[in-house]
Amino acid sequence: MYSLNLSLLQFLAVFGSLSAIAIALYLLDRSRRRQIVSTLRFWVAAEQPAVAARRKHIQQPWSLILQLVSMALLLLAIAQLRLGTPARAGRQHVILLETSAWMAARTGKTTLMDLARERARRYLHALPAHDRVMLVRADALATPVTAFEPDHRKIDAAIQNSQPGATALNLDQALTFARHVQAQDGGRSGEIAFIGSGRTIERDPENAAAPPRNLRVLLVSDPVENAGLRKIGMRRSATEPDLWEIYVSAHNYGTQSRKVTLALDFGPPGNNGRIPAGAQHITLPPGADKEASFEYRTRTAGSLRVTLTPHDAFPADDHAELELPSQPMLAVTVYSDQPELLRPVLSATPRVAAVYRKPGEYRATDQGLVILDRFIPPVRPAADSIWIDPPTNGSPIPVRITVEQEAFQGWDAGHPASAGLRTKDFKLEKASVFEPAPTDGRIGEVEQGPVIVSRPGKPKIVVLGFHPVLSGMRYELATPLLFANLLRWVSPEIFLHWEISGGSVGTVKLVMDQDVAEKDVKVTNGDGAPLPFTIHDHALNFFSGTPGSVRVLAGDREYLYSLTLPQLWDGKWEPPADAQKGIPHFATVFDSSTDIWPWLAIAGAAGLLVEWILFGRFRRAHAVPRPVLLRRKATIPLEVRR
Repeated sequence: MYSLNLSLLQFLAVFGSLSAIAIALYLLDRSRRRQIVSTLRFWVAAEQPAVAARRKHIQQPWSLILQLVSMALLLLAIAQLRLGTPARAGRQHVILLETSAWMAARTGKTTLMDLARERARRYLHALPAHDRVMLVRADALATPVTAFEPDHRKIDAAIQNSQPGATALNLDQALTFARHVQAQDGGRSGEIAFIGSGRTIERDPENAAAPPRNLRVLLVSDPVENAGLRKIGMRRSATEPDLWEIYVSAHNYGTQSRKVTLALDFGPPGNNGRIPAGAQHITLPPGADKEASFEYRTRTAGSLRVTLTPHDAFPADDHAELELPSQPMLAVTVYSDQPELLRPVLSATPRVAAVYRKPGEYRATDQGLVILDRFIPPVRPAADSIWIDPPTNGSPIPVRITVEQEAFQGWDAGHPASAGLRTKDFKLEKASVFEPAPTDGRIGEVEQGPVIVSRPGKPKIVVLGFHPVLSGMRYELATPLLFANLLRWVSPEIFLHWEISGGSVGTVKLVMDQDVAEKDVKVTNGDGAPLPFTIHDHALNFFSGTPGSVRVLAGDREYLYSLTLPQLWDGKWEPPADAQKGIPHFATVFDSSTDIWPWLAIAGAAGLLVEWILFGRFRRAHAVPRPVLLRRKATIPLEVRR
C-alpha cells in the first residue's frame, strides 16, 4: 500500500492540523449549555451560591470519532492511496519538444517540426501505460503545456498541436526547468527527453548547469542551407532631414558560400503602388555576416521592404518591412517689421517652415508657433507663441522694471531651453525685467531678475525682454542655439531623433549614447502597452517574445523596433556522451496495484453525512431537555457545565 500524492509525513502533518481544528471546534460547541429551571423564589441566600459541577467527560464522543475518521478517509483519497507496491508504480517523464523558429525549416517535403512531432509521439507510445508525462514546449522560454498526465492521449494531442514559434531555443533553461519540476513533484523521476534540432542561442558552457543524468536525446537531422536577414538599421541624415541612411546585415547559416541579392522597395503597405529603392549583390561566406548600405530620400510616411533572394528552405528570414514615419515640420508664423533679423536663426533649423507677415496682417487663428517681434496683437494667439521685447502694456508676463546697460548674469541650467548655452560677459542696452509666476521658468537673468521667461501649459508662452539680434547678444554663438532650444521646448516632438531598427524577436539590447534617467525612458509595444526593461551601463535591455513593433522613448530620442524577423540559433548543442539516445524499449510491467481512493472518498463523505444526521444541530435543537434536579432553592437561571 502506498500513496501517489502525499508522503507519510505530509499526510500526518495535514491530518494533525485538521484534527486539532476539529477538536477545538467540537469542544467549543459542546462545552456549556444554558438551562432554564422553574422556581417560586426570586432570590437565594448570598452566603452560599449554587455551583454547578463540571463534567468529567465530553458529550457525544461518537460524533467526534466519526468526524476524524471521515476526514482521514477523505485525506487518503486526496493522497490517492493504492494497494500494491510502489516499485511497480509509474514514473514521471518530461518531454522537451523544441518549438523554436528554426523548426519551420523544410527538409524535403516536410518541416523539422513534422519530424520532431513524429519522434515525440513514438517516444510517448514507447512509455509504459501507467507512466505520467509532462509536455514542455521549448524555445526562448520553457512553457509547460500539461501537468504530469497519466492519460497519454492528452499528451499525444498536445504534441500534434505544437507549432514553431518566433524565438530561438534556450536549451539550458529548458533542462533546468525540467529537472526542477521533476524534483518538485515528489514522484518517481523518469526520463527527461529532448526532441529537436539542438540549435541554440549563444550559451556559456562554463557557467551552464550540468545536463541531468536521466537525459535522453532524440535529435532531428537538419542539413539545411540557409541565408537570411539579420539586422536592419535606419536613421535620418544629420545634414539632410529627408534622407534616410539604411544599413542591412545578412548572415549565412550554411556551410557553403552563397551569392544573394538585397533589394529595397518603398510604398504603401501591400504589394500595390510600390517603387524600387535600391539593390545590391553580395557574397556571403559560410557562417559569416556581411553588411550593405543604402540611401533613400523621402519625407512621406510609408513601408520600406527589404528582400533577400534567392529564397531557400527557410524563407521566413528572407524579407522584412519597416514603417517609416513622415518628416514632421513646425509651422512658424513671424509677425515683424524687420523679418530679416529673424530669418537667419530660423532658416538654420531644417524642420521649421517659417512664414513672415507684417503686424497688420495678424490672425489669431494661426497654427503651430507664432513669433511676435515687438508687437502686441489685439487678441492673443491661440497657438504657442514667442514674444520678443513686447511693450510694457500688454506683455503676457508683467514687466516689473526696465533696466539699461545691465550685465547679463547667466542661464538656468535646469531649464531645457538653457541646455548647452555658454556666453561671455555682455551687456544689455535695454531690457525688461519680468515678474514671473511661481510655475514660470526663469531661462535668463540679470541682477534685478529674469529677462527671459517661459510659461508652460496650453498654449506655451516664451517672453524675451530684449531683442537678441539688436542687443549685445547678437555676437554670441548662443543666439542661434537659444532659438533652437526654444523651438525644441515648444514642440519637442518635432525635434526627436529617430532611429528605426529591424530585427528578430527575443532579447534586445540598446546602447544609448547619453545619460538618461530611468524615469525618462518609456518602452511600449505596438498596442501601447508598457514592456518591462532594465538599464545598466548605458545599455537598455528588453524582451519581446512575439513579432511586432516596439517603441522606446529616451530623452530627445525615439527608437522604433520592427521585430518581425525570426530569432535563429547561434550554435549547435552537442549532447553529453553518457546521455541516452533513440527510442527506448521499456520492459512490460504488469500492474499489480489497485486504486482504492474512489472508495475512500465515498466512505469519507458517507461518514460525514451519518454524523450530520445523528448528531447535527437540528437533532440537538429538537431533543427533549433532561430535567434538572436541584437540592437547593434557586431564584435565577443556572448555568450548568456539561
